[in-house]
Amino acid sequence: MNHLQTALDIIAHIGGAENIAHIEHCSTRLRLSLHDNAKVDQPALESIPGVLGVRVNVQCQVIIGHDVVQVYDAVRSLVGTPQQTTPSTTDKVSRGAKIVDFVISVFQPLVPAIAGGGVLKSLLLLLDLMGWLTRDSSTYKVLDNIGSAPLYFLPILVAITTAMKLKVNVLVAVSAVSVMVLPAMSKQLAEGATFLSLDLQNVAYASQVFPAILCVLFYAQTEKIFNRYSPGALRIFLSPMLSLLVTVPVTLLILGPLGYELGAGLATVILWLYGKLGFVATGLLAAALPFMVAAGMHKPMLPYAVASMSQFGREMLYLPASLAHNIAESGACFAIALKSKDRALKSTAISAGISALFGITEPALYGITLLHKKALYSVIAGSVIGGAFIGWMAIEAFALVGPGLASISMFVSPTNPMNILWAFAGGGLSFAIAFFAALLLWRDKTPQAAERQLDFAPPVEGKTIPLERVADDVFSKRIMGDGIAIIPSQGILRAPASGTIMNVFDTGHAVSLLTDDGVELIFHIGIDTIKLNGQGFHPQVSEGQHVNTGDVLVRFDLDDIVAAGFDPVVMMIVTNSERFAIAPAARGAQSTHPHIIMTLKESV
Repeated sequence: MNHLQTALDIIAHIGGAENIAHIEHCSTRLRLSLHDNAKVDQPALESIPGVLGVRVNVQCQVIIGHDVVQVYDAVRSLVGTPQQTTPSTTDKVSRGAKIVDFVISVFQPLVPAIAGGGVLKSLLLLLDLMGWLTRDSSTYKVLDNIGSAPLYFLPILVAITTAMKLKVNVLVAVSAVSVMVLPAMSKQLAEGATFLSLDLQNVAYASQVFPAILCVLFYAQTEKIFNRYSPGALRIFLSPMLSLLVTVPVTLLILGPLGYELGAGLATVILWLYGKLGFVATGLLAAALPFMVAAGMHKPMLPYAVASMSQFGREMLYLPASLAHNIAESGACFAIALKSKDRALKSTAISAGISALFGITEPALYGITLLHKKALYSVIAGSVIGGAFIGWMAIEAFALVGPGLASISMFVSPTNPMNILWAFAGGGLSFAIAFFAALLLWRDKTPQAAERQLDFAPPVEGKTIPLERVADDVFSKRIMGDGIAIIPSQGILRAPASGTIMNVFDTGHAVSLLTDDGVELIFHIGIDTIKLNGQGFHPQVSEGQHVNTGDVLVRFDLDDIVAAGFDPVVMMIVTNSERFAIAPAARGAQSTHPHIIMTLKESV
């Protein structure tokens, strides 16, 4: 994947950099909070090479897969830090959508730190259980402190993510929240502290998230007010000082205890529902997860999971249900890989099955499950039965991370050695049910004799040559895709079929076209002609323009290109050539038909 080009294409099809309000990523998705979701061109986004899928609801979620970090870095390098603007289009977003977007933006970045610490602690419990490292040893205690730190200082981590989302001074926000976990403050609260004769409630703020969120929300308002009215020469210290003087006491008196009760109440309500519904709740949630993950709506479960971890030190609904779903996805994919005779599908299923086995389900969902009803039915069957068994055995999770084979130690219980064994059994049951259901239900689609034939006119006048003869490995080895090459006799590039211009390179030497029949074409004029910096190239079209067969795309100075020492060969590449087969007659020589230079065939 060309990460920079993918980033450029994504930015172009979401309304440009100015439409981005906030950007982040999870394990497989680029998550974009946009000022106006209506500007998103979803079909164009989905056609970008390397993009597995797109979901636009509260956020614009671009599913990338394993390369998401590199694409995220490329997007950030291109757009920088999104500027805080308030265009009129934001009024179109409902209050509920804004709340969900806020929750995802605050909690999603916390997962790697919490997951890393949680898995480390679960591994230590496993080592102690096996007798390899006792919890009384100094080494165990040091490692346990490393694992405990992210959860203990969760208020500070939350302060950072909340301040970044609200675009306020991060360090001042952290300073305000840090008072709640300051050892001296904790001691004072325990001894019965007062402020201006008002009693401060004794609350253990370590590991809490909602007090920190409320604190930063209030701080954001004070910062806005004091920045507006503080004299310019004094604002650098006066506004932060006044904000802290107002925010911290209000937090200790009102917002902190309120946030603590909110977190405790949320976890208690969920567990109460679990207590009423029992194993049925886990099974139903596991069955619903394919649809929730596909829509990106599983992330609002994070506040509950974080609150449960901080309140009780464990979680017994969402993460156990996720174990059943993740492993069921893997089982269905491996069964399809075993049974299918379609080589492309078999390869996709194997890769997706391995990812799901280790807790990453998006490749399985978008590559297999959501595209084939029988695969979906198999996953649901495995999720329901495995999830119900996991709920029946009251399996508990002790780390907030995507459940899978690599993170299975998250189910090691400090008091119940059987918890991890039942987790293995539940995962195995989910895998087996989904695997055998897929084996029974799966049928490869019967190939149909009918084929759709697509003909293309010559993009330039000249002599057709095989791609193998092009003096550039990117083209000759078909790294970008299959196609043809032409030694031009005149400097005019025309559209070989009707379609929409997807991209015109700034230097004018390359153009991409999405035909009306769904063929993705890229035209590249010359070898290394990007070094000409646009000299001699005159694009006649713009991005988003619809063209007809024969319309002029680019005029180029053929003699000048040759005189500058560059090979002028023109490549026409089918970048989604996995969908099409190029007729053999189009590969090596000029077509016998003067108006057709290439023919593609697609099964229908």
